[in-house]
Amino acid sequence: MTARQLSWTLRRRVVALLAVVGVLLGVSVAVEIAVAAKNREHIHTLLDRTGPLRIQSQELLNVLVDQETAVRGYAVTGDREDLEPYVQGAEREQQLYRSMEPLIDVHPALARELGTVKAQAADWRRTIAEPVVVATERDGTAAGQALITDQARQRFDAIRASVAELQQGILDQREKGADDIYRTSSILVVLLIAAALVVVVAGAVLLISLNRMVVRPLTSLAEQIREVAEGDYQHHIAGSGPPEFEQLAADVDAMRQKIAKDLAEVREARESIEWVNSQLQKQAEELVRSNRDLEQFAYVASHDLQEPLRKVASFCQLLQRRYAGQLDERADQYIAFAVDGAQRMQRLINDLLAFSRIGRLTTGFTEVDLNKVMGDVAGQTESARQYAAAELTWGELPTIRGEEPLLTNLLANLVSNSIKFRRPDVPPKVHVSARLVGDEWEIRCQDNGIGIEPEFADKIFVIFQRLHSKDAYPGTGIGLAIAKKIVEYHGGRVWVDTDTAEGTAIRFTLPALPEDLEAARAAEQQAAEAPAAEAPAAEASDAGKPAAAADPAVEGAAGAEPPRQGGSRAERADDASQSDSTGGVKETVT
Repeated sequence: MTARQLSWTLRRRVVALLAVVGVLLGVSVAVEIAVAAKNREHIHTLLDRTGPLRIQSQELLNVLVDQETAVRGYAVTGDREDLEPYVQGAEREQQLYRSMEPLIDVHPALARELGTVKAQAADWRRTIAEPVVVATERDGTAAGQALITDQARQRFDAIRASVAELQQGILDQREKGADDIYRTSSILVVLLIAAALVVVVAGAVLLISLNRMVVRPLTSLAEQIREVAEGDYQHHIAGSGPPEFEQLAADVDAMRQKIAKDLAEVREARESIEWVNSQLQKQAEELVRSNRDLEQFAYVASHDLQEPLRKVASFCQLLQRRYAGQLDERADQYIAFAVDGAQRMQRLINDLLAFSRIGRLTTGFTEVDLNKVMGDVAGQTESARQYAAAELTWGELPTIRGEEPLLTNLLANLVSNSIKFRRPDVPPKVHVSARLVGDEWEIRCQDNGIGIEPEFADKIFVIFQRLHSKDAYPGTGIGLAIAKKIVEYHGGRVWVDTDTAEGTAIRFTLPALPEDLEAARAAEQQAAEAPAAEAPAAEASDAGKPAAAADPAVEGAAGAEPPRQGGSRAERADDASQSDSTGGVKETVT
């Protein structure tokens, strides 16, 4: 093959082969169509012309014979009825001429012979038949028989001979037409065989070409790819065959090179990651040990500090009671400072101990009804609410999985802070509501207190972080840190809603139960199916919307000190103390 042929693409080769086969088949089809048309014409001539002509020529002979017989019989008997076949035969003869002439005009020789028969028959009637009929009618049968001579019979025999020649000519045309049909049919068969041979040869050539140009190169390429797939990424992939396959092999080899390069980088990265993972594992183990030691230290320290603190507080209180008024005023002030410091240290230690126990000492998760929890919270905060004339309300709250003591502590801290950080001369109002957001319940504790500036929203959850002085708002500043740890222990998150127009809104999320999610989906589907139906007032239950308020809440957290003054935003900003989720300083009530 030449270099030009070797550069042909597979598409070009296939197109060239199909073009040659198409041309051959097209020529064959064209010839077959022409031969088939000729064959159909021969069949038409044989069936629609020659066949009827043969039958009508025989009938023509019979009609002429009937006329001659009728004339001879009439001359013998003189009976007019014997002449009837002559009259009918003459009419039928003319009909046959009219029928045969359109069929025979394509054969000039037969047309001339038919004209000869027609002329001879007409001359016979004029010179023989009609004179015999007239003579018989006028002069009797003897006169008519006298006209029927040998010459008359010879003239009719001439008509017979002409009709026989016509029939023979028609028979010759019929045989010629049959030969033409046979010949054209044979040609059609030959052409069909040739077309079949073209198809078979083209198929064989195509099969051989595909095997040579497609199958072999593809098999070779597949074998090389398998070698690479088995791990020999350095094996060079070479292509053969048409240019497309060579290009494909080049592309696959380029991909192999890129994969080999990426694998080398991956190996290096994996080794680096394994080293980093080993370091991280060591650090994680060290962090676990450190956290365990820290928790143990906080727990032990808080316990170990209790005894000396109790002793200090007890003796300071004893000094205060026994020697109050016996010393000077400055000594009484110093003793009061010592008693207050010891008591505050006890509260700090107790809060730190409570903080360290969250998630470490667990009773296991159960289904907790937050409505019942709020009832307990209302009881715990009753004294503080009565002191501050506070109002506590809540909507329909969900049932979630968690630890009831921790959740009670969480809500009690939020409600206590809302009552503590109130505005002066404004009765506190606290409302707790819930709504379903996605697959979580979002709980909202809203109050009308002093609020919190957005820039301090993240600081209030830091342990011992305060935004006010302890004289403005009592407490240790660990309440919201405990609340945050409880929420995160239950798989949620907590934040301050800074978009509240008045007071403070603390929001936190808790995972919803599967049945609540299914009920919410069913409600949404029902609402979609009946959009015209009036939606009932939804309580913050399955639909996730807050409902009407339940009980007025009772005030105060058990054991909490009532706030001595309202405090302002400016005061909270000046102090680095912890802020309440409802807008004031938050602390754990002990």
